[in-house]
Amino acid sequence: MALRKGSAYSKRYARPYTRVSKKRTKSYIKTVPNSRIVKFKMGDLKGFAAGEYPIQIHVTSKENCQVRDNSIEAVRQFFNRFLQIKVGKEFYLEVKIYPHHILRENKMLTGAGADRMQTGMSRAFGKTMGRAALVKPNQTLYIIGVKNPKAEVEARKLIRSIKARLACKVATETILAPIAA
Repeated sequence: MALRKGSAYSKRYARPYTRVSKKRTKSYIKTVPNSRIVKFKMGDLKGFAAGEYPIQIHVTSKENCQVRDNSIEAVRQFFNRFLQIKVGKEFYLEVKIYPHHILRENKMLTGAGADRMQTGMSRAFGKTMGRAALVKPNQTLYIIGVKNPKAEVEARKLIRSIKARLACKVATETILAPIAA
C-alpha cells in the first residue's frame, strides 16, 4: 500500500500520547517501526573531526513541522550522491534530526459492505505506520562541510533543490570555522 500524503497526519505540533513500555499490557504502541535512515554521518569524518572543513552550511527549519523518516532519507541520499558528483570526496554531511515520533493510522474500509466490517471511530488509536521527526523553528536539520568557496556554491544549489522533498520551509546559515594548523 502506498504512503498517505503528509496532510493526512496531524498538522498540529503537539506530540500525542504514544506510550511504549517493556510490559506489553501497559504499552499502547505494540510495535515500533524501524527507522529508514541508514547513515547519519557521511563523507570525510576524520577530516571534519580534525577541523579541515572551514565552511559549514547548516540547513535549518523556519517553522514547526513533522518530517517523516522517508523524507529525511531521501534528502540524505540526494545530498550524498550529488556532493560526490559535484564536489568530489572532500565533503562532510551530517543528519542532525532523528525520527522519534510514531505515526499512527486508523484504517477505514471502503466499498460495498464495508459499513458492517469496521468500527468507525470506536477505539480509534490506530496502527503504527511510520516515524517522523518533530522539528522546531531554527533547528538544524543537516550540516554540510566543504573546503573551498566553489564547493560552497554547488552545495547551496543542492539545498535550493531539496525544498520539495521537505515538509517545512528551510533556511541556510554559513559558519566559517578556523582552519586547523
